[in-house]
Amino acid sequence: RPVYLLDFVAVKPPDSMLFSYEDFKERTQMEERFTESSKSFQERVLDKSALGQATYLPHAIKHPERYGKPSIDTARDESATVMFDAVEQCLARTGVRPSQIDILIVNCSLFNPTPSLTSMLVNRFKLRTNVRTYNLGGMGCSAGVIAIDLAKDVLQVHRRSLALVVSTENITQNWYKGNEKGMLISNTLFRVGASATLLSNKRWHRFKAKYRLLHTVRTHMGSDDAMYKCVFQEEDADGVVGVRLSKQLMGIAAKALKANITVLGPLVLPYSEQLAFFGIMLARKAHPAIRKRLKPYIPDFQRAFSHFCIHTGGRAVIDALEQELRIHPTQSLPSRSTLYRFGNTSSASIWYILSYCESFRGVKAGERVWQIAFGSGFKVNSAVWEALRNCETKHEAWDGFKGIPPEEAVKLGYT
Repeated sequence: RPVYLLDFVAVKPPDSMLFSYEDFKERTQMEERFTESSKSFQERVLDKSALGQATYLPHAIKHPERYGKPSIDTARDESATVMFDAVEQCLARTGVRPSQIDILIVNCSLFNPTPSLTSMLVNRFKLRTNVRTYNLGGMGCSAGVIAIDLAKDVLQVHRRSLALVVSTENITQNWYKGNEKGMLISNTLFRVGASATLLSNKRWHRFKAKYRLLHTVRTHMGSDDAMYKCVFQEEDADGVVGVRLSKQLMGIAAKALKANITVLGPLVLPYSEQLAFFGIMLARKAHPAIRKRLKPYIPDFQRAFSHFCIHTGGRAVIDALEQELRIHPTQSLPSRSTLYRFGNTSSASIWYILSYCESFRGVKAGERVWQIAFGSGFKVNSAVWEALRNCETKHEAWDGFKGIPPEEAVKLGYT
């Protein structure tokens, strides 16, 4: 059965969560556990992070004296604030009533309370008693594509159904308060955000939908120990819980990417690119001398896709994929702009990027979109969409955004 995307929303958190560089520096100074070395390290990383001055952090991090310290209650408040807004906007935009939702999927890696986040939404929107709910946890920044893949599979089983997919992350209880550098980096990158996407397998929705899902490709490299542990939640030497990012992360991501595009390529690339790719691959395997002289062929994915939604895992991630995939800097600009405006919103980031494409460039009927995200495990996941009509929605999340300031672009080395 075909799967159609009726519409989606990437939510703009409330202004009370706005967080500037100065706010960040004040907050780190407040944290008694941080050493002076840890404070200066975070400030240096933030200055090079390519995040702008108006990202969002939860109330319990920004103003604990006003909203309460990080706790399960304040974490629930963070999730409710962005998820409820995203779902309300998505339902309003599509004209769908909560009682019409047949399937609900929520993914959030680091916050999985009881009752679940799906139950929170069922309660808030009074969904039907027979709604099918799925809660995905611990699957990292690539879980947004995993949730879409799950929805696709469930929609193959249940006819004439609507599936609501909500992607978010929760920072309130995951602001690291220790002093290990590999675990402090997450404080400088991850920010509040959420998305809601409405999918359908009803054939008559083909004339209403924005996109049709063409492919999902999931790659899991967790059988390798180094890959399994490269993004790892654990306690540091002082017993403080955080997420450790390995120094080998970018090399691991490159290997996982190659595995993913080896599967994706034959599904989307024109035959000329496929022949070049596999011809050179076979030639390099034929003899060691040939392997030394002949470099691996990187297919031109710009011949397959008009829009690239590269997960905003950080400036280094976007730089690496731009180079690895040989795409023009204009193709990575939506991802860089999303990182600048919203930071790393984890699994929801691919929807902020697509909302940028619709708001500032427009997606024309027939154009294909590639969403690609990396996540703990280690995983690389891709989703490919085809636009069924011209999509030029002006998304509220991007209201007032004038682009990355020229002086910032020069500072960051963007062309």
